[in-house]
Amino acid sequence: MFKTRLLSGIVLVILMVAMLYFGGYVTGAVMLIISHIGVFELLRIYKLQNKSIGWVAYLATMLLYFFLMVDLPQFIMPLCVGFVLVTLAVYVVQYPTYTDRDVMAVILSFFYVSLMLSYVYRIREMENGGALVVMIFVCSWVNDTLAYCAGVTMGKHKMSPKLSPKKSVEGLIGGLLGSALVGAGYGVFVNAKIAEVPYAPLVFAVAGLLGAAFSVIGDLAASAIKRNNDIKDYGTLIPGHGGILDRFDSMIFTAPLVYYCFLYMIG
Repeated sequence: MFKTRLLSGIVLVILMVAMLYFGGYVTGAVMLIISHIGVFELLRIYKLQNKSIGWVAYLATMLLYFFLMVDLPQFIMPLCVGFVLVTLAVYVVQYPTYTDRDVMAVILSFFYVSLMLSYVYRIREMENGGALVVMIFVCSWVNDTLAYCAGVTMGKHKMSPKLSPKKSVEGLIGGLLGSALVGAGYGVFVNAKIAEVPYAPLVFAVAGLLGAAFSVIGDLAASAIKRNNDIKDYGTLIPGHGGILDRFDSMIFTAPLVYYCFLYMIG
């Protein structure tokens, strides 16, 4: 099991690095596919993945990435409003086929998965985006690793015993501080080797700290949904890891946080 998890993790990292290296339409297309799979996995919990109301979320996801890739961000807010209206229209027209719970699940699938993950593409398309986008992985994957190490060596106080019994307060603190320090170090590296980014060590440290904090919430939120619906994993796409939402749950939360840190602190 560990060997399978390790190998699939290495392959996943290689694919993600390649996707982010090329940027542009490559990154947009890959994130579109990942978002679609994530929406499918979430809708499958509620048995809506092949229903007409579920297809509204798929269509909205396609339009979201289309507007981003052709540089028409002004249409994203109207898209979000239209998505909610169309979802409710399907609910009303086909009543009582769907329940209000189904409507909420469809709306959640788009905003929670597609909209949030789209920030990976948005960061990549910023100036020096190839360097900036690395912070998403510092906040999610590096944070996970350092939190695990701190938890194993020093963990004594349970952080969320009902949602994630193995997570500790000491692991949380270790992950947060570690992400901030790695972020600051990466900021120094960016300024020295890639491009001059204003206050890079400070900005990257703040992004690392905030992003890591919300990555924990993202992880626990995904766990809460699984526990509420009595499932172990969202899927089996990634051997040893589960589905897209099992592997990208923390990234869903870190990507928007990192984006807005860079947007407001760098410009």
